[in-house]
Amino acid sequence: MTLRPSTAAIALLLCVQSLHGSALPAVSSYEFTAYRMQQYNLGQHKYGCRGAIVVAEARSAEEPSLTRRCVIMKVEDFTTEKYSEAQRQNAAAILILLPQNISSIPHNAVESFMVSESETLLMETLMPVYVAPEDEQLLCMYEEVKQAAATRTSSIFVRVLRSMVTATAFQILVINNAPIKATNDNAIITLEGVLLGAVEDAPTIVIAAHYDSYGLSPWLSYGADSNAGGVTILIELALPIHCKITKFNLMFSLTGGGKYNFLGTKRWIEENLDHAESSLLHDNVAFVLCLDTLANGDELYMHVSRPPKPDTPMQSFIQQLEEVVSSRFPWVKVGLVHKKINLVESTVAWEHERYSLRRILGFTLSHLEDPKSELRGSMLDTMSKVDFRKLKRNGIIIAEALARYMYNLSDKDIQDSRISSLMSFLTSVPRATQLLDKEPSHILLVNSLEHEFKRYLLHVHRHTFRQDKRDPDITFFDQMSQPIVMYRVKPAAFDLFLGGCIAAYLGIVYYAIQNFGFLYTKIKAAVKTKHH
Repeated sequence: MTLRPSTAAIALLLCVQSLHGSALPAVSSYEFTAYRMQQYNLGQHKYGCRGAIVVAEARSAEEPSLTRRCVIMKVEDFTTEKYSEAQRQNAAAILILLPQNISSIPHNAVESFMVSESETLLMETLMPVYVAPEDEQLLCMYEEVKQAAATRTSSIFVRVLRSMVTATAFQILVINNAPIKATNDNAIITLEGVLLGAVEDAPTIVIAAHYDSYGLSPWLSYGADSNAGGVTILIELALPIHCKITKFNLMFSLTGGGKYNFLGTKRWIEENLDHAESSLLHDNVAFVLCLDTLANGDELYMHVSRPPKPDTPMQSFIQQLEEVVSSRFPWVKVGLVHKKINLVESTVAWEHERYSLRRILGFTLSHLEDPKSELRGSMLDTMSKVDFRKLKRNGIIIAEALARYMYNLSDKDIQDSRISSLMSFLTSVPRATQLLDKEPSHILLVNSLEHEFKRYLLHVHRHTFRQDKRDPDITFFDQMSQPIVMYRVKPAAFDLFLGGCIAAYLGIVYYAIQNFGFLYTKIKAAVKTKHH
């Protein structure tokens, strides 16, 4: 009994030393780059997240309480329900971890994320939403906050003990605390190239595609299927045609701003019809062929604003296209989708609708039946989702249908290596509209497309459309790429617990010093008794 004070002191000392030895560093930091969710105004409508500053503790989406916390999710975790719940609880922010290899994500998880992504992009929120590519440090943080959430099902005693002794907290901090600013100086660039026919007053065929991409975060939107595939086929169509004499004028158009109500197409049409003294769009336009999302699928839909009338150029071309499919690729489903333009709506669904509004007949070719398909705007639309055989097949179908219509002969020369290199080049950088005239690598991409046009087409023009700063069609915002610091710290409860242990230890030492004579006598007597 007389050894209890000293024994307790030694045990407590060992406990404190053990805690110090097993605890993680009190403060360690890791800096990474995250990309903010889309933020733009289209006319009077506002989209995306309007917040950027984050100073909050990281928590798993499985936690019951998310108020003033930064919610960490993987792509597989992200759903509209969890996003809405984070908003309802006034979460400080959401950080989504994007895998380096998109093909590693299960197919059903990809589809689920794309649906949630498209629904999220239609909402406006003050809560900052960031996306960061996965790495070892971020995955470690994700696993630890997920394990912490799992302990919520344990008893209260276990939870409190873990929180005080073993738990590690992660503090997420956005370094840049400057206010978000609007940018109205973005340029939308449209490239135009022409091959004139051999006869005067020849009818004109317009072949168009938009080259920009769209997704939850502009910096992570590569748009492989939508619409690098359409751009690749358009450039491939110019290759065999440029060296042939034809009775048609051919006008090729690569437009910017396609993901934002086809603003580049709208401005280009206005410039040709309302401001140019002479333009091929003024004269005899046979039809407009728009190419959109053609890098996958065994379906080929022709989207029209009004059904083509018999014996018209557009109907003749559609018949040629159907004959090519039935004779060479009978397993491909071909369909005509008729959708009237709703003049009440402020946005259009397909590029050909911009021409239809100016009474120019046209249609869009796509493997998608629904214009609102989530595949048309997703971060997960990468090269891993492209089927090169189907992209080449669709290119052959369109090229041969055009050759039959214009020359009455078959032309199907499309090289695998060429479409592969074009697709790799187009998806080498994100092609979000707000980046294309700001970053050197993005400017180089547009310049390279212009160079491709000049190789095969004549009368190549580059149209640069600036916003009216007093009444812009679209307004973007800055701070889309942010440096973020993750601090790894012990929770405040651990400091209280450790302080209590130290206070108890010092109390025992103080007691031992004050009663040293009494303790010494007792210990000496105990030792003598043991020897006897």
